[in-house]
Amino acid sequence: MYAAARMINPINVLLAGLALIILYFVITWWMVARARRPPHGRPAPLPTLVGFVTLFFDTLGIGNFAPTTAIFKLTGMVRDELIPGTLNVGSSVPVAFEAFAFMVAVAVDPFTIALLVPIGTLGGWFGGHVVSRLPRRPIQIGMGVALLVGAAFMLMTNLKLIPGGGDAIGFSGSTLVFAAVMNFLICGGNALGVGSYAPSLLVFSLLGINPRAAFPIMMGSAGCGLAAAGIRFAKAGKFDGTVALALTLGGVPGVLIAAYIVKSLPVETIRWLVVAVVLYASVSMLSAARSPSADAPTADAGRV
Repeated sequence: MYAAARMINPINVLLAGLALIILYFVITWWMVARARRPPHGRPAPLPTLVGFVTLFFDTLGIGNFAPTTAIFKLTGMVRDELIPGTLNVGSSVPVAFEAFAFMVAVAVDPFTIALLVPIGTLGGWFGGHVVSRLPRRPIQIGMGVALLVGAAFMLMTNLKLIPGGGDAIGFSGSTLVFAAVMNFLICGGNALGVGSYAPSLLVFSLLGINPRAAFPIMMGSAGCGLAAAGIRFAKAGKFDGTVALALTLGGVPGVLIAAYIVKSLPVETIRWLVVAVVLYASVSMLSAARSPSADAPTADAGRV
């Protein structure tokens, strides 16, 4: 029995845990939709296309939160205070598919991923708890800053300023503890719309891990953390149900095509375009936060 226990693969346990948390998330969302809190309508083609494109490129390494937020802001598709919840709820299922793809295919130290993914999940859970209760102005300011951070990371990536990493496939000792703390904070930031791809890659590369080995840690943490935050937002009703559903319906095939068919593209040029759009959206978000109307109560105020 002891020998059998030692043969248990932690990654298989994590995959089972991811499946359970996604199942709980889907059930929670379904119950919220049945209660029509918030209302769910028929998904429109445009947000469905947005989900397909942004999550397609997320799988290839661009990240989807910053460009999706920029599109929401530029088109007025989602009210500012509902953007974080819509991102987390709408991206949870597609990102779970990403997590399954990378956790199965890429070699990583089992103990490292077994520690960091649950801690990242807790970060998403607590982050969702905080952000789902914030009024409009703090969300606008937080999202504006988050977009600036996302643009900065994309810029550093294109200029080759993010370190290339080392050869390790895991962490140990004090480095592992530091990585766990940072993963908690990064996944907590997801709840506000700070995408985890670039900051995770930066931190883990600085700590000496092989960037390829960082992917299953990032994706596993994001898959579980987004679902945990999504449960918080769904229960609070602090998201646009119709747009979130469209992101999911478009995002799942986008992820599958990117992961199993396309696999790689020259995305640097696209990332430059995303930087420009995200910077514009950030300025727009921060300008909106200065408006007196940002303090006005919304229809979602008081919703629990």
